[in-house]
Amino acid sequence: MYDLKGKRIWVAGHRGMVGSAVVRRLASETCTVLTATRQEVDLTRQADVERFVADARPDAIVLAAAKVGGILANDSYPADFLYENLLIETSVFGAAHANDVDRLLFLGSSCIYPRLAPQPIEEDALLTGPLEPTNEWYAIAKIAGIKLAQAFRKQHGRDYISAMPTNLYGPGDNFDLNSSHVLPALIRKAHEAKVAGAPTITLWGTGTPKREFLHADDCADALVFLLKNYSGASHINVGSGEDLSILELAQLTCGVVGYEGRIVHDLTKPDGTPRKLMSTAKLRQMGWTPKIELEEGLSETYRWFLGHHGGARPLDITISNPL
Repeated sequence: MYDLKGKRIWVAGHRGMVGSAVVRRLASETCTVLTATRQEVDLTRQADVERFVADARPDAIVLAAAKVGGILANDSYPADFLYENLLIETSVFGAAHANDVDRLLFLGSSCIYPRLAPQPIEEDALLTGPLEPTNEWYAIAKIAGIKLAQAFRKQHGRDYISAMPTNLYGPGDNFDLNSSHVLPALIRKAHEAKVAGAPTITLWGTGTPKREFLHADDCADALVFLLKNYSGASHINVGSGEDLSILELAQLTCGVVGYEGRIVHDLTKPDGTPRKLMSTAKLRQMGWTPKIELEEGLSETYRWFLGHHGGARPLDITISNPL
């Protein structure tokens, strides 16, 4: 439905894990990829973004930029997660419309859904129940992004769409223990426990919550697929269609890393949402399916970690849960 040939595509957030994967994926298309560093364009400043879009003249925008983090970061900095993400979204949407950019893909998050949504979660579950309290601020910002896309479509006829990925991982992930999601935190801490010869690592909570994971390169492939083939007001779930418990994920990660110690639980810490498996029926019916199995993707991500963070100083060995 949308031919990328000869188009100028701005990937906002190109240095992040997902944005960089989108840039890699677009390299196989006959289009020009536009990028801008944070020093060149502050996405929270409307004037900066409008000036960049006016000068660069993109035909389409992939909005992959966001302030993201794990359960600890979200719970500690609720104002930052709500305020900064709202600023990014309104700045980019406003600049796109002001400069007559008629194609935009907004990247959301599976945390938009109610905490106890029926599983697997379908797109129409949005706003049908209370959010997970530990990350509701981030979720509200992402819901606002979906609604911005729908509003510009309804009022101005803009061809703006939204995709909601599940938990993502891969090369370029954030391995900072104070702000990362569960999978990169598990990789780093299992590695550091192995290096330090620590007998145990500790999981927050019971380890029973179940999560779905998708490699960033699979996500990027799905996003480019949607950019080319989808036009509609409804957001589209992007996931693997399979989940596993946090304990099973920890065991799989320890196996990939080669850590042979025990996994213990800190039951004073929260579990978060009990389960979050998204229905990907709509995307699969369009003809897209993921290609990278979780163990394969974990192994690749661990190799990337070793090449970039393998010499990191061992820190406190505690693993936080995901959003």
